[in-house]
Amino acid sequence: MKLNTKNMKNSITMAILSLSVSIAFGQTNENLVSNGSFESLAKDPKKLGAIENATGWYSPTGAKADLFLPSKKTPDIGTPENIYGKENPKDGSNYVGFVAFSHNNKMPRSYVSNKLLNPLKKGEKYCVQFYVAMAEASMYSSNQIGAHFSKKAFGTEAKESIIEKTHVLNENNKIFNAPYGWDQVCGTFIADGGEKFITIGNFTSNENTKTQRNKKDSKSKTALIPAAYYYLDNITVYQIDEDNPCECAKADPTDGFSLTVYQKALNITDDMSLSQKVSALSVYFGFGKTDLTDAGKDALDMIVKLMKENPNNQLQINGYSDEAEEKAAEDNSFFSGMDGKRVNMIYNYLKENGIHTTRLIASPQGSSEKSSEITANDEEDIIQAKNRRVEFKIR
Repeated sequence: MKLNTKNMKNSITMAILSLSVSIAFGQTNENLVSNGSFESLAKDPKKLGAIENATGWYSPTGAKADLFLPSKKTPDIGTPENIYGKENPKDGSNYVGFVAFSHNNKMPRSYVSNKLLNPLKKGEKYCVQFYVAMAEASMYSSNQIGAHFSKKAFGTEAKESIIEKTHVLNENNKIFNAPYGWDQVCGTFIADGGEKFITIGNFTSNENTKTQRNKKDSKSKTALIPAAYYYLDNITVYQIDEDNPCECAKADPTDGFSLTVYQKALNITDDMSLSQKVSALSVYFGFGKTDLTDAGKDALDMIVKLMKENPNNQLQINGYSDEAEEKAAEDNSFFSGMDGKRVNMIYNYLKENGIHTTRLIASPQGSSEKSSEITANDEEDIIQAKNRRVEFKIR
């Protein structure tokens, strides 16, 4: 049989080109961090401080990070529950934990390091992502959690902090204080060239680290430690270009603030006047939020019904913010004018549900007038939640 060498050469050429493109694409998108979710183990850990049991990982100081995995024999290092709290892994079954801050250095900081699969290339841009979750055992929470790249490995048996440049931080460098759920740390890094190691932790002095003391959850049985302790999972570092950008999740500016939303039961009776019925209906909001809860939607639907039954009346929409939101607005304009934003949202809701705009009076009120729902026994968080509201007045 005669072979068609011309077609064979073309096929080989196309295969080589295809392989070259595949390799080039793979290099751009390849995760340079081996075992980024700590699923591969050299052996099962039996106690805390066993980070080196995770293949490719180690702690560069004498304070060793912890490795957690599903374990019935050693519940202290289990997932999702362990000695420091409860958290489902972000990816896979395992994660690690480290100390990012400790009051008066009562507990030494710990770090996690990994030798990259390939050295970073000079001038090239890399996308760096990982996830942290504050453990409920944390008496404190902190910011400044980030990644550092180095050409040489850190190494000391001393239990000391590593004070170095932080190459990748959270966009807002916020205090990570949510006791449940994972926060993404994501950013880009332009390499000097030759960096071989990634280390994750807090590389900033205590004086320049922002912290806050956490309030103990009365329902939690986890003992508090005098530190900001975080779980860590799902670390990736990959080269990027114009065709393969770094896609970081947009940070929610309300993260780290109160999650409380006050809810008031509807109490409308037939013997009430129109004015009394409308005044009894209020809508409450989360910190920095304008979205409706189910209770808020029920109140607005009642307002719509009453306004349609009384077509000759106007409705004044009084919107309020709380003092904490106005303070937050000093650092982040996102929180500015929450009273007006809430009024505008409800104005549009009523308009879309058949109430003509000539019957609606928008009236932002700021934070000066406190809610009549506040009682002497209310804690500060509840007071502020009651102040984040929209009230109504018939005209």
